[in-house]
Amino acid sequence: MPIKFPGIYLRYLLIIILALNFMLTGCDISQPQPERTEQANTRTVTDCAGRSVTVPANPQRIACLCPEAGHAMAMYGQGDKIVAAVGGMQRDLLLVKMYPNIKNVPVPKVSEAINIEELAACQPDLVFVKADTVSNPAEMDKLNKVGIPAIAIGFNSMQEQQEAMQLIALIVGAEAEGQKYNKFYQQTITMVAERVDKIAPDDRVLIYHSLNEATRTDIEGSLPADWTRAAGVINVSVDENLKFAEGKYYASLEQILLWDPDYILVNDPNVVGYIMQHEQWRPLQAVKNRRVLAMPNGISRWGHFSSLETPLAVLWTATTVYPDKFQDIDMKGVTRDFYRQFFDWELDDTEINKILSGQGMRGKKS
Repeated sequence: MPIKFPGIYLRYLLIIILALNFMLTGCDISQPQPERTEQANTRTVTDCAGRSVTVPANPQRIACLCPEAGHAMAMYGQGDKIVAAVGGMQRDLLLVKMYPNIKNVPVPKVSEAINIEELAACQPDLVFVKADTVSNPAEMDKLNKVGIPAIAIGFNSMQEQQEAMQLIALIVGAEAEGQKYNKFYQQTITMVAERVDKIAPDDRVLIYHSLNEATRTDIEGSLPADWTRAAGVINVSVDENLKFAEGKYYASLEQILLWDPDYILVNDPNVVGYIMQHEQWRPLQAVKNRRVLAMPNGISRWGHFSSLETPLAVLWTATTVYPDKFQDIDMKGVTRDFYRQFFDWELDDTEINKILSGQGMRGKKS
């Protein structure tokens, strides 16, 4: 016997059937929606200049127009994605040994000016630049016209450096590696602090840090000022009046003689010979005691304002000037472990000795 529905129920049943039919035929939920696709393929980040920038979620072609980003890309195992670089990266011999492609990529930035045609020809998904680039309207106008997202990278303290390294990790999908690096960073700084904090101010070693050139040095509010403080030394140039020229700070030789530091640490090994051989530097106790030392040079120059090896620079400096407090620390072993752990690179003894001597790890300018 067939089932009979009252008229009102039959109408409700027809409405339900029609609605279901519309839902099944008029809205295919298997198809991605445009807004969702856009969100899935991009992400918005805040760069080191405080700018909100939309970048690809999975960038495959990256231009590194600041060395900080290039070194970080190598640390995160993605140096093969670098399609453009600055010239200095091509002189970092260990970096090029790890990623030979870097030696041959275009260098579309010279003297702070970007060759936008050369950069655009590389077809980068995004470009890492120095913070001062994004404050230059002319340079940003070039980048905006070709639609290349620009991420500013810059830091003037150890905390800011760790934040910048985590930002790069986020952009390239290496958050875990970034956190691992920052954990090592913090553990190293804490360990050194525990050993040097009780040194009385009058017993702290005086150092003069030469930044590439003999009389170029550090100011307060810079990364070297921060890491030398963490190493437990007194950086004689910090808080002093220095000469400013073309974005760099210099001390006069007369002032350096007055400071008379216990050690002179230099980022360019050639400066060691210059200081030791020139008569006007001879009155310094650092020269007399042969304590003019080249800082190590690995993937970059340890202690340099752009170097990601900052925690190693802190440890090396502390062990060098306060050896009695770090007798258990083997810098060769620490160096070997660092590049193995963070770059998946096995150094031999010859390479480690070259790194720690600061010699032979950076090519000459062409």
